Amino acid sequence: MVICYFKHMKIAMIGQKGIPAVYGGVEQHVQDLSERLVKFGHKVTVYSRKWYTSDNRAKINLNGITIVNIPSVNTKHLDAITHTFLSTINALFNKFDVIHYHGVGPALLSWLPRVFSPKTKVVVTFHSIDRYHQKWGILAKWFLRLGEYFACKFPHETITISKGLYNYCLNEFKTETNHIPNGINQITLESEAFITRFGLEKNQYLLMAARLVPHKGAHILINAFINFKKENPNNNLKLVIAGGSVHTEKYFESLRQMAKDRSDIIFTGFVSGKILNALYSNTLALIHPSFNEGLPFSVLMAMAAGKPVLLSAIEAHLELSKNNEIFFAENNVSSLTAKLVDFLSWDEEKRKKIGESNLKNVVENYNLDKITQNTVIVYSTLDKKTKLCYNVLT
Repeated sequence: MVICYFKHMKIAMIGQKGIPAVYGGVEQHVQDLSERLVKFGHKVTVYSRKWYTSDNRAKINLNGITIVNIPSVNTKHLDAITHTFLSTINALFNKFDVIHYHGVGPALLSWLPRVFSPKTKVVVTFHSIDRYHQKWGILAKWFLRLGEYFACKFPHETITISKGLYNYCLNEFKTETNHIPNGINQITLESEAFITRFGLEKNQYLLMAARLVPHKGAHILINAFINFKKENPNNNLKLVIAGGSVHTEKYFESLRQMAKDRSDIIFTGFVSGKILNALYSNTLALIHPSFNEGLPFSVLMAMAAGKPVLLSAIEAHLELSKNNEIFFAENNVSSLTAKLVDFLSWDEEKRKKIGESNLKNVVENYNLDKITQNTVIVYSTLDKKTKLCYNVLT
């Protein structure tokens, strides 16, 4: 099928921490989407938080993307909203065709371009129900709930990254959104040479890769792994937790205390690039015990590496696989312990087939080119004067 639009667009991305993506599924999504939009001929500006971007110049070019570094008040409650406000003000003076906000928190300010730049089209991507995250207090949760309303009511178009979020917006706010999942590259498989620094060997460890915030459930996994080792003291398997704190230092320290004096639980901190790819490439499986997700990028990464995944039975995870054998009860140490025992009783051929099925699922359903083109279709519906022709994948 051929879709046609009249002109290339000037697009701003606001709400993400920034790019190049060091950590965070939203950040990786924005980077991947922006790179492909540039290849389609669009001009893309990504607003980054100065503390997140390693290069502190005011403007940077990354693969054709313009990165604009804007300061923020770098605290848990003010970081996102101050950066979104200052980025929006900057964007209003640059006459973008589209301002694309990412997240329900940043969506609180999506009314600004509607009022002060009426020719600019506004899009919001609803990435997750952030108020369910345990790190937020009552007032923050109230504002995030308000942000959900703004995300559905103020932009010209709203994108939801999962079917669960699509249904949520329809039921809660009577808003029909555009369901476009996050996409994923088929990752470059790396040798175990990149993981020897952590004392790891291929297929001799389990991996969790996530920000270490309470709703990701790292404490559940650590407890389950310790219980498993008590029952299987001769098992040499290790647990690797790749990630760090994001304004959650007390929680991070509590995880370290849980794993104190254990050589079989390894914290790598935030890693990226070849090291992160190597961790995915050589793990026996990814474990994702999260309590709440939109569409978990780390799970897609492991699936793209052709690896088995073991997932908490939350709605976003259930959307990713029809294989009931890989799920365990949410927020339940005993259930995860039992699932580890079950998984390790499977023969190598069964685990291999599950990994191959995961890779096939990603290639068929989370294709980045198709997802980018569908996003452009959303942009194009906002301006009938826009016309650019290319094939749309179906």
